[in-house]
Amino acid sequence: MRWAEIDAQKIVFNAHYLTYLDTAMAGYWRALAIPYAETMHAFDGDLFVRKAELEYLASARYDDVLDVGLRCGRIGTSSIAFVGGVFRQEHLLVSGTLTYVFAHADASASKPVPQALRDIFDRFESGQPMVDVRVGRWSELGRNASEIRSAVFIDEQKIPAEMEWGDGDDDAVHAVAFNRLGRALATGRMLEHVPGVAKIGRMAVVAGSRQQGVGRAVLDALLDAARARGDREAMLHAQTSATPFYERAGFVRRGPVFDEAGIDHVEMIRAL
Repeated sequence: MRWAEIDAQKIVFNAHYLTYLDTAMAGYWRALAIPYAETMHAFDGDLFVRKAELEYLASARYDDVLDVGLRCGRIGTSSIAFVGGVFRQEHLLVSGTLTYVFAHADASASKPVPQALRDIFDRFESGQPMVDVRVGRWSELGRNASEIRSAVFIDEQKIPAEMEWGDGDDDAVHAVAFNRLGRALATGRMLEHVPGVAKIGRMAVVAGSRQQGVGRAVLDALLDAARARGDREAMLHAQTSATPFYERAGFVRRGPVFDEAGIDHVEMIRAL
């Protein structure tokens, strides 16, 4: 805990626990792999807090490390209740319930929780994956892959469009991750570098869906495809800012940093 969260009694001020649960709520939406604002817009509504309840069992103090858990406890006709807890190790300090009402965006009237949203909550709470990674050819996945790559590489990173297209896409194996609403979130491709060596490239995740495991799901799908093809090694050119991501997937650096499309890169490899 931080000094700014401690009150005159030298314990965490009671109102901060609502902030902790609200932060967990944002994490819950990220775990669903459905960007909140876009999802609500697609459903022509929004969620509004109807009731927030907390029960204080014990106090957190300065420098405590806390874990906050949250789950969907109940879905009514137009309401959704999330049950949460703030823990210090295995000790429950504060429990809470946040009840939301699904309503028109102007909050003029409530409306039924969409069935598609109910299904997503049910699947997540039962431990099912929130993304579906499809592997195929450019003819199958090119439209979705190109939308993601345009947004990330051309619009966001300002890579010239002529450097992005027409270089191996027709010959590559592509992977695209879709969320439970069918929105494409991440993509990547695999080419044959030399016989027995797969080259992974064009890895991109849309803004708002990063740090959620979506990119790793795409990478794993491409590595699985390389193994199935009989490749013994995978290599890639990683932007230096992304090297920790690839290191966590078992890749190691090889050689010096070099410039590619105006961005620092490094070659990385891993055995399959």
